Formats: sequence, structure tokens, C-alpha cells
Amino acid sequence: MGSADTDRMYMCIDLKSFYASVECADLGLDPFTTPLVVADGSRGKGAITLAISPALKKLGVKNRSRLFEIPPHIEYLTVKPHMKRYMQASAEIYGTLLKYVAPEDVHVYSIDEYFIDITPYLLLYKKTPRELAQMLLDAVLEATKIYATVGIGTNLFLAKIALDILAKHAPDFIGYLDESLFKDKIWYHQPLTDIWQIGKGIANRLHKYGAYDLHGITMVPEAKLYKEFGVNAELIIDHAWGREPCTIADIHAYRPIKHSISHSQILLRNYTYEEAYVPMREMVESLVLELLQIKGVTNHIHVHIGYADEMVRSTGGSKKLKQYTDSLQTLTAAVIKLYEKHVHKNELIRRIGVSFEDLVNRSAIPQEIDLFSSLATEEEEKERQVHEAMLSIKEQFGKNAILRASSLQEEGTMRFRNTLVGGHNGE
Repeated sequence: MGSADTDRMYMCIDLKSFYASVECADLGLDPFTTPLVVADGSRGKGAITLAISPALKKLGVKNRSRLFEIPPHIEYLTVKPHMKRYMQASAEIYGTLLKYVAPEDVHVYSIDEYFIDITPYLLLYKKTPRELAQMLLDAVLEATKIYATVGIGTNLFLAKIALDILAKHAPDFIGYLDESLFKDKIWYHQPLTDIWQIGKGIANRLHKYGAYDLHGITMVPEAKLYKEFGVNAELIIDHAWGREPCTIADIHAYRPIKHSISHSQILLRNYTYEEAYVPMREMVESLVLELLQIKGVTNHIHVHIGYADEMVRSTGGSKKLKQYTDSLQTLTAAVIKLYEKHVHKNELIRRIGVSFEDLVNRSAIPQEIDLFSSLATEEEEKERQVHEAMLSIKEQFGKNAILRASSLQEEGTMRFRNTLVGGHNGE
């Protein structure tokens, strides 16, 4: 996709310990001196830390750990996550950046990370890449009291690696890479999992060929890499040489096709297998409403069950349905049957997940198939109209405006989860 342009310059901006920094800024605290944890303490010491302040990182505390893993001798402030506030802060920062660059030159990679094609702005502002980066860092800090780090590179990959490996350890929080510096500073960096888009699975497969760093990948015959990784080998090979042909213009032009939707949750307490029927049914209903929104249908479901006893391996499975459908009745029955097949009935459950896969647009189902599927039945059409009415009410008055009676049971989680954003406190 796209073509390499060695004359371009890119920037990757990361908001430092974003959630924790927002909380510190709102409380008037310095994140570099305040030991602060963003976590829902009401979930007990097993709650995951969504973010920790730089002050805690200096003490050796790991991000995304659990509260009980923080050494007891360390004193810290625990703050409940406020996801809507983080989204608002991210929008404010994006707005600040747009005072200096055009939206077509920005790619919002995540809530706390942005790629920018800074090529035209170096001449406009008469600044070097590092000076322009400092100007944007200062603007964000002045507007929001949030500190950021910046990676600068001659392509998107190098900008990201400059951020992840160099900038976070630089005194001015700015890192720079071109293809020459890449070979000097990054080629022999270990472990491989520090490199963008190389997870443990890919790294372990590369280890089979004696590749423990990017330079090692360049020593593996390309034919072997294509045999091992298929078409994904092209990306691995390009990145091993510091190449990335994709541009921000390519990203903006890309139109993804959504092939699956899923919901998962960590239950607020341990559930028996019978109690888990309630949230399982709720999740199917939420997914069916999503199907209606996108006018999609599915013929492939997946269920995942995680247990309270961490020594018990998670279970789950997939099933292909006989025909495409968006029927709540049909999908609930299929999911429950799959759940009953794979659940360990004598184990307490703490995590559940449901996904609908192989989605297609309802209008794409051939008419001749419709004649023999439940899609064309009068009952399902009536059911669809009921759920479309429910969807309309929820959109107008809020997700909790209309609920099934089962969601009011003690085992129900939908009413509570409807107040969350991204699975966390939505205040």
C-alpha cells in the first residue's frame, strides 16, 4: 500500500501515562512526583491498574499489573477511572494539534497517540523536525497540563520506533530515526517484542530461525519467512530493514470492512455456571442490537469462558450456523448451547465473552438462500421490528431506558455495564 517517499518526515506523539496524567492535571498534582494509580479499587486488590504515574514507574511498578502486585511499602493514591474525561482530554489535545497542522495530515492512532505528516510544516514554520516537535509538546502542555513524548522518523514505522524505544528515555522526550540511524540504534535491539507489531507469538516463531533482533530477521531467507508467515512476511521484512511504504494519506483512504463484533467482561464476582446464563444472554442481546445498527447478519458464533481459579484453563469454542441470521431467539439458543457444551459446570466463572463472526450485510444474502432461511420468516421480521424499536428508544433516552426483566436480577450486569465506557467507569 502506498509507496516509499524518502523526502517525507513523520511524527508520532504519545501522551505520557495518559490516564494518570489527566487525573494528576485535574487534581493539580505533578505526575512526576505523585505516585498515582488509575484503578477501580471497588473491585478489590485484584483490580487491574489501567495507568500509573511516571513517579510510580520510577519505583519499578509495572503498568497493567494488579493492585496486590504493587509492593506494600509503596504509598500511592488510587483514583477511579473516568473514561469520558479521558476522551474529552484527548479531543482537547487533538484540537490543540489542529491549530498547527491540518486534519488530513493527522492519524489518530489511539486515545493517547497521534501520527502526523510534518513534511509541509517544516518550511511553513521554518523549524527543524526537533524544533517543531518541541513546539507541539509545549502547546499541548500549556493547553492541557499533559506531558507528551515524540518520535520523529522518515517513515511511520521509524517514527513509532523512535517514540517507543528512544524518546521515552531521552531528556527532552524526543527521539529521531532515519534508515541509517535505525541500523545503528535499533537493528540489534532486544527483545523483539519491544518492536511495534511484534508480539510474543511472532517473536517465538522468529526465534525458531535464530532471529532475536531485527538484524537477525534480515539474515533469514525470505522464502522461509513467507512460508512461516504468509503475506504478513512482507511487513516483517520491510520493518526489519526500517522500511514502511504506508503513508497517512493511505490510511485516510483505507475503508475497513467489519467482519466480527464481540463483547467480553470480567464479572464483578464469581458466578456459578447457572448464574452466568443471565449475563451471557444479555451480551447476546447487545450484540444483536449492534447487528441491527450495521444491518448485518452472522452465521458464526464464538464463546469464551474464564474461571475464578487461575489454575483452570479457559474454555470455549466456535460454531457455524446453518444460515445467516440476526435473530435474537436463534442466536441466544445457539450461544447457550455452545456455552453448555464447553463450560466446566463445577468451576466458578469470572470472565465470559461472546462474538459474532463472518458478518455480511443483510442485503448481500442471495434471495434464493433467503427462501430457505429464517431471515425471511414473518416471525423474525416482527422480532427485528421490536428490536429496532428498542434500539431507537436506547439511542434517544439512554441504554438503560429499556431493559429486559432478567437484567434486573441480581446476576444481571447489563444495567451496570451500560454506564461504563470501554468497560470502565464512564464518569
